[in-house]
Amino acid sequence: MTTTAVVTGASSGIGAAVARRLAKEGYDVVLVARRGELLDRVAAETGGRAVVLDVTDAEAVRAFADTLDACDVLVNNAGGALGADTVAEGSPAHWQQMYSVNVLGTLHLTQALLPLLRQDGGGTVVNITSTAAHCTYESGGGYSAAKHAQYALGETLRLELCGEPVRVVEVAPGMVHTEEFALNRFHGDRERASAVYAGVDRPLRAEDVAECVSFAVALPQHVNVDQLVVRPLAQAAQHKTHRGPLFQS
Repeated sequence: MTTTAVVTGASSGIGAAVARRLAKEGYDVVLVARRGELLDRVAAETGGRAVVLDVTDAEAVRAFADTLDACDVLVNNAGGALGADTVAEGSPAHWQQMYSVNVLGTLHLTQALLPLLRQDGGGTVVNITSTAAHCTYESGGGYSAAKHAQYALGETLRLELCGEPVRVVEVAPGMVHTEEFALNRFHGDRERASAVYAGVDRPLRAEDVAECVSFAVALPQHVNVDQLVVRPLAQAAQHKTHRGPLFQS
């Protein structure tokens, strides 16, 4: 029987990689994002259904949920960081936007799709957070605060669903080199975005995170991966990254 996976933030980066990976595993993938043209390209690659949607719009999310007959896996990936300012100088608007997408977006989709996830043999919610959800660092207060809140949402949901056949999984990536994450964070400043990954021998790729999602959801339904933290080998912790050759080529 075909299983259905809904992936948010699926127009690029980790979301697109997850959509491709789950489609390869035989899922009927519903791809959700705001940018229709990019989304259509990924949907064409995967044979999935593209839905242009702003996850911060609760009413639109509920209307989207009404169009689905089934949802076996929900991957809450839509999110991102804005700015790298100190708490003293941070933009409240940026903080609010990060909270709205990372936290309220996850909340809206989870609330709207829980009835479908509870159907039949049970479903799986996968929240893509970050190592920033568990460790703070200078100039990352807004993003870390949002990801801490997303982590708390998932942990609470797992407690509240105890006794039901719905798994709640957190995948927390460290440094992932995607085409847009750092570029969006630094408002299009390519020099600053490139500096994040400078000298790092093989940061994670979006496909590496997608592999982790695939692993977690493919396990038997009675097996729950509460939290999977994944980093590149060069990054020992949020504040400690090796810059220089690591592997012999």
